Amino acid sequence: MAGGGTPADLDAAVTAAAPQGVRAVHPAMAVLEYFLVGYKRVWRGTVFSSFALPVLFFLGMGVAVGAYVDRGGNLDMPYLQFIAPGLLAFTGLQIAMMESGFPVLGNFKWHKIYFGMASAPLRVGDMLLGQLGYISLRVLVAATGFLLVMVPFGAIGSAWAVLTPLVAVLVGLAVATPMFAYSATVQSPNLMAIMFRFGMLPMMLFSGVFFPVEQLPGALQPVAHALPLWHGVELSRAAALDVNAAWPVAVHAGYLALWCVVGFALARIRFIKRLAV
Repeated sequence: MAGGGTPADLDAAVTAAAPQGVRAVHPAMAVLEYFLVGYKRVWRGTVFSSFALPVLFFLGMGVAVGAYVDRGGNLDMPYLQFIAPGLLAFTGLQIAMMESGFPVLGNFKWHKIYFGMASAPLRVGDMLLGQLGYISLRVLVAATGFLLVMVPFGAIGSAWAVLTPLVAVLVGLAVATPMFAYSATVQSPNLMAIMFRFGMLPMMLFSGVFFPVEQLPGALQPVAHALPLWHGVELSRAAALDVNAAWPVAVHAGYLALWCVVGFALARIRFIKRLAV
């Protein structure tokens, strides 16, 4: 199981997080440690989907296809620079959705990990915070690596680019929290596959990653604006290239934060209800 360990790992993590003298660790840290221990065993298998695949998109679309796009002169910047920050933001979304999808369903339906956590001195909020912390670390590492790949290709134009991994983390949390709620609700893996096919893929295509949202038909532009990835792409592009975002930065960041808060509340409700079954 990606991002998880054995029940013995969970017991050890919870024990380590228990109060020791005057020193006490937050219970969510036990959950974070549990997922990190599990990830240490399987990290090699996630390198391609988490890092290599977005980099290949960057090189293939930005370098190869970009040469043709630049000849058209439809953008006010090289296509390589245009696409790179968008792909970095999408990396955060992809990792977050993958880690909050099938693993969450599996931890309820087959592995019963969450039921084990509930029998330990852990609350639902601790479970969510610990696993969201794990997802944030996953996104941060992958996005930082992607940023380092962008540098030698001249795909950044501002010192503010160092903030783009944090933007990717914010995007990841904005989609992971409602995805937790969805994964805690469904019973069938087929419904999970539908979410990836009709959720993640459209967001990738229509959130300004590969072309400006303004090129979409007028009726579809408000839909793109409602997607969390578009706000992350705008923030990432503004930081990486020192250009103005479509809306004020505070509005983009606040919208993503709202997704996090509402998604967390929904996830907590769905976890409590499923654990009570």
